[in-house]
Amino acid sequence: DEEFDELCFEFGLELDEITSEKDIISKEKGEEKAKGASDVVLYKIDVPANRYDLLCLEGLVRGLQVFKERINLPRFEKIIPAEGEGQRLIITEQTAQIRPHAVAAVLRNITFTKDRYDSFIDLQEKLHQNICRKRALVAIGTHDLDTITGPFIFTAKAPSEIKFKPLNQSQEYTASQIMDLYRTDSHLRHYLHLIENKPRYPVIYDKNGVVLSMPPIINGDHTKISLNTRNVFIECTGTDITKAKIVLDIIVTMFSEYCEKPFTVEAVEVVYRNGKTHIYPELAYRTEKVKPEYINKKVGISETPSSLAKLLTRMCLKSHVTGNGNHIEVEIPPTRADIIHACDIVEDAAIAYGYNNIQMVIPKTYTIANQLPLNKLAELLRLDLAAAGFTEVLTFALCSQEDIADKLGTDISATNAVRIANPKTAEFQVARTTLLPGLLKTIAANRKMPLPLKLFEISDIVVKDPNTDVGARNYRHLCAIYYNKSPGFEIIHGLLDRVMQVLEVPPNEENGYTIKAAEGTAFFPGRCAEVFAKGQSIGKLGVVHPDVITKFELTMPCSVLEINIEPFV
Repeated sequence: DEEFDELCFEFGLELDEITSEKDIISKEKGEEKAKGASDVVLYKIDVPANRYDLLCLEGLVRGLQVFKERINLPRFEKIIPAEGEGQRLIITEQTAQIRPHAVAAVLRNITFTKDRYDSFIDLQEKLHQNICRKRALVAIGTHDLDTITGPFIFTAKAPSEIKFKPLNQSQEYTASQIMDLYRTDSHLRHYLHLIENKPRYPVIYDKNGVVLSMPPIINGDHTKISLNTRNVFIECTGTDITKAKIVLDIIVTMFSEYCEKPFTVEAVEVVYRNGKTHIYPELAYRTEKVKPEYINKKVGISETPSSLAKLLTRMCLKSHVTGNGNHIEVEIPPTRADIIHACDIVEDAAIAYGYNNIQMVIPKTYTIANQLPLNKLAELLRLDLAAAGFTEVLTFALCSQEDIADKLGTDISATNAVRIANPKTAEFQVARTTLLPGLLKTIAANRKMPLPLKLFEISDIVVKDPNTDVGARNYRHLCAIYYNKSPGFEIIHGLLDRVMQVLEVPPNEENGYTIKAAEGTAFFPGRCAEVFAKGQSIGKLGVVHPDVITKFELTMPCSVLEINIEPFV
């Protein structure tokens, strides 16, 4: 187990855990339910999302064998049948609006066992969840070719006109009935929305009108694959032709090793709406040229071109040195759709070299990290506010429009608030422009607590600002609230004096701070003051207006202080 864990790590994978069905069930549902479950050891392996070729046992084992240099990477070959003997898939005009693309291939004289069959089905499911984006981009259908005759027609019809017996069902249903049938199915109900509200549903027929499948929902029962199936017809329909080609390539390259002639795939001719034809699968090999010094520089190693070529060959990228060692020519097989750019090749070279084998060096740019001054100030203020007997709260940065406007007696247009385009809930419609609503809501949720409640928060608020590159600006605010049977204005005023004292700002007009009587919609008339420091207005303090208190479902008076602390950095 340890050796295998080590091998996975070297290959860029992670052996997540070693477990068994029994262990999994007992963890989730308790030991009672786990009785009778299998004790067979299971390896849970984390595969990176870009490596579709490792999503089944066949591909994973093949990849590890090539990596260990026990086998050479097989060469995949497509066999184009003689004129008039091959299978054809005809795409009709009607599919254009709903699922325009389709590709297909045939695996001839394949031998299935229980394990191979399970792996075949499992790979399709994993691809559906991953690259196919829950079947939205591509849906895979696999059929027993001996039960049907080509050419096959991919078309779209009204739901009432489609009638067939779905996989593992005992009777025929129309497409609309199938939708109702699977509405409660835990697995298939997630895919119904993809075509449910469309006037026509996509469907694939054979020459005699037998339904192969209704993508992306369900295959027909007639073409069901079993362990005795010898010839498999694979079709991938979708809205993204590139992804459909990749999916088809992955399936045929993984399972062609079980064909009578290993690693061969029979091609299928796809006829498009405009009459043009194309042969699938593409199984395209392509070559890229990379400079050895580019790889060495990016990874931070100094290997010879030939050893780099060997490293890449171990990663299923057959490579050799060309042109006096100036270039490495890399052949990218159809299994490696994730190789898009030279940097992907560099990454594979680094994995094969071993991340742990790369020498650690001190970077050329030598810098010493430091805390952001604004955060440092906020941290110091938090300590002093806590020492003054106030409790820190952390509230959401998003709130409803009422919280920052109506409930505080102002209009939403006056707040300059940043709005969320399509809010999921009424609670999160705008970014807060003041910390006060969060504190009032916290008190409302803690009314059972003994009085007085003394709370504070130091966090960011957000306002629109057309002069910044992102159109908005954050300000770090300090807000404190005192909630009791009497308003306690003097306590909040005392807190302001204490904050200024620790900031070393004297109480005078020249270079200190002052407060002047002011009005604010959220404050009681004649009980509000504006705070000036460093020659600018930094916030307000005062007794909260009774209307505001009732709108936040509170019953006692409270006084509040809110200032911007950024001028003091």
